[in-house]
Amino acid sequence: MPEGDSVFQLSRRLQFMRGREVLATSLRVPSVALHDFTGRTVHRVWPYGKHLFMQFGEEILHTHLKMEGTWSIHRKGDRWRKPGHTARVVLDLSGEETIEVVGHSLGFVKVFHISDYPDRVAYLGPDVLAPEFDLEQAKANILARPTRPIGEALLDQSNLAGVGNEYRAEICFLMGVHPATPVALVDIDRTLHLTRRLMWENRNSPIRVTTGVRRAGESSYVFGRNNKPCRRCGTRIVNAELGDRIIWWCPRCQPLLSGA
Repeated sequence: MPEGDSVFQLSRRLQFMRGREVLATSLRVPSVALHDFTGRTVHRVWPYGKHLFMQFGEEILHTHLKMEGTWSIHRKGDRWRKPGHTARVVLDLSGEETIEVVGHSLGFVKVFHISDYPDRVAYLGPDVLAPEFDLEQAKANILARPTRPIGEALLDQSNLAGVGNEYRAEICFLMGVHPATPVALVDIDRTLHLTRRLMWENRNSPIRVTTGVRRAGESSYVFGRNNKPCRRCGTRIVNAELGDRIIWWCPRCQPLLSGA
């Protein structure tokens, strides 16, 4: 599931694009179909939370993976087409061999002038995986709504950018708090330090791990483990909707406090 660490790794994998000339452009989304980067150089590729940005001259290509998006890299002429015509972005890049970079099933594709970048990301909170995470700003954002459930606050990208459904479930478990616990009853400093540490340690890992065990089926405590025994106490993990997403927790390790 794409979260901030997934996009961080994707950005790192696409750094080879920098300095290459765009030989052909195909943006297969009606709203941006007439934009053409052909003849321009790729100046920069970078992540911000769950968002990916590429700069071509004075324009920025902004994409989001959402739930199903992927990027693939191919030599020109290789077969990459998937059933259902999923390609949304196709870029041919210069080099000893022409390389095609393809974005499939992207959640959205936008293009804007570089001068608009600050406004385009202004609604996002601090990036958890930025070189310097602004913990104090993230804390202020979360505490601005003290009665809101911590499980909703962590997932809100306007509070902090990058946390997805898997991380929020695991963070709540490691904090020992029920996801519905109001923000005011949670140690937000400790929560954010944990969030940063978990995501930072996973930023270069092909397997997202919160348990410390890098084996299939053992890398998470509660995420996706409905009705399975808690790794700490043996109680059956449960799940329910919180906001508009499913979240998992252990009823014994994460009791809902009276009055919460």
